[in-house]
Amino acid sequence: MELSSRGAKMGGLSGIRSIMEDIALAASGTSGGTWVNLSPGNPAAIEEVTGTWRRLQEESLARRFAESSGRYGPSRGSDQLVGTIVRYFNRRYGWDITAENVLVGAGCQMLAFMATCVFTGPYPGGDRRLVLPSVPDYTGYQGLSMDEGGIVGVAPGVELLDDRLFRYTFDLEAVRRQPSMGMMLVSSPGNPTGRSIRADALAGLMEIAEERDVPLFLDHAYGDPFPGVAQTSVDPPLHPHVINCFTLSKAGVPGERLGFAIGPREAIDAMLSFTANSHLHAPQLIQATAERAIASGALDRLTTEVIRPYYRNKRLVAEKLLHELLPDTVDWRLHATEGGMFCWLWIDHDWFDDLALYEALKRKKVFVVPGRHFFVPPFDTPFLAEHATRCVRLSLSPDEPVIAEGIRRLATALEEMRGAH
Repeated sequence: MELSSRGAKMGGLSGIRSIMEDIALAASGTSGGTWVNLSPGNPAAIEEVTGTWRRLQEESLARRFAESSGRYGPSRGSDQLVGTIVRYFNRRYGWDITAENVLVGAGCQMLAFMATCVFTGPYPGGDRRLVLPSVPDYTGYQGLSMDEGGIVGVAPGVELLDDRLFRYTFDLEAVRRQPSMGMMLVSSPGNPTGRSIRADALAGLMEIAEERDVPLFLDHAYGDPFPGVAQTSVDPPLHPHVINCFTLSKAGVPGERLGFAIGPREAIDAMLSFTANSHLHAPQLIQATAERAIASGALDRLTTEVIRPYYRNKRLVAEKLLHELLPDTVDWRLHATEGGMFCWLWIDHDWFDDLALYEALKRKKVFVVPGRHFFVPPFDTPFLAEHATRCVRLSLSPDEPVIAEGIRRLATALEEMRGAH
């Protein structure tokens, strides 16, 4: 059967998906030695977090199974969960939202996909694109548009800091110059970098959204209020051109695919109709569980007392290991500590290539994620042409001995690559 142009684009094998299949194939092999996997986006299986979610799920299963799983529900989300979200955000941030500002969906990525379909693509005056205001950003965004060339990534500015650190910044004027804009999308803290958006950059993006009369979609998958793994952060903004998106994935239940959007009624209403037309509603048993987690304060407690300290400590350990083990002869830099669940390394040498490192580390039974998968091709600026292939993402989710061994093997691979040139 012949695929449509949209079918060919959406049915293609993305770079990150090919790596996940590569990992699954290697892990199922019979070769000797232990694989060290520093690539996953899964949150760590923290015992207290998994135990709390298991208890809450069991309570929901016992008390709400028939009404949650035995019948269809509202496309907006269950009345109980939507009401809990409204009360929580109004109390925490002093907002004045109602149920009409909320949509529960099957995770942030699905909500972002629906918003992309609603606000980008063919218009009477021509096509409008999804703009990522600063790449690198979450690799899953590259599959959100069904139209070829429907996504553009804006090259960032770079601040060089002490102690082998650096930080990406938003080039707001470059964002403002983008033609044919239908929506902007940014994660904060960012995946893969951990970059947290600052108040001045956020104000600038909201100003551009107003000027162009387009939505700014803010993905808070790693941010406040949960899982809250940002070291510094600004509160989610309530603004007529902002769609805020939140998820429970990084708070411990990624497999349940539950998130919710909060935004202006007109935008939420369009996404609500998309939900009803495509898949009716998000899974309901996890909605009942999420309601209990938020209303009881259990989710807030896990965020502040368990998840945030866990990843802060992991980051400090990883930074220490990188400084101790990576060779001084290699010009490497780490994106500044601001949040997230990853380390983002920049190796600034002509001899370095992220895919070459990926293959070299595979031979040493280590998996990482090549940096190019977090940028939007084509890499048509001088900066991106070099930089997009000189980065690599390391996960902080594995246990500390696994991270340490992975960094040791990474250091050896870098020495060998440098020596070969």
